[in-house]
Amino acid sequence: MRFKSRFLVDLLLRRTEAAGGFAAILAKGDDTSGTILVQCSDRGEPGPLLERRFGPDGEYIWEDVGPGEAKDDESWKNYQERRRNADPDLWIVELDIADAPRLVAEWAALT
Repeated sequence: MRFKSRFLVDLLLRRTEAAGGFAAILAKGDDTSGTILVQCSDRGEPGPLLERRFGPDGEYIWEDVGPGEAKDDESWKNYQERRRNADPDLWIVELDIADAPRLVAEWAALT
């Protein structure tokens, strides 16, 4: 059984806020099967962009995607805009919490 994207996004938001961080939906995707892109930051400092995708074995994996070494706001926005234009079902979620990739990994293990 696969969880719906909306459920997973809501769970990530609640886990982030419970851990003392900030979480927001920047773009709402398809409630059932939209891809999820997580913009990680720590006190406003850009971190990785993580995307939930299907791996070769048919299971979900998380990949660091995005504008390469350029981790500034403009690069993030351009990348997100291109992804959103290519996939209107894409969810874009922003997390601002210390060690956001670890939180995403813990959350992914639950799903």
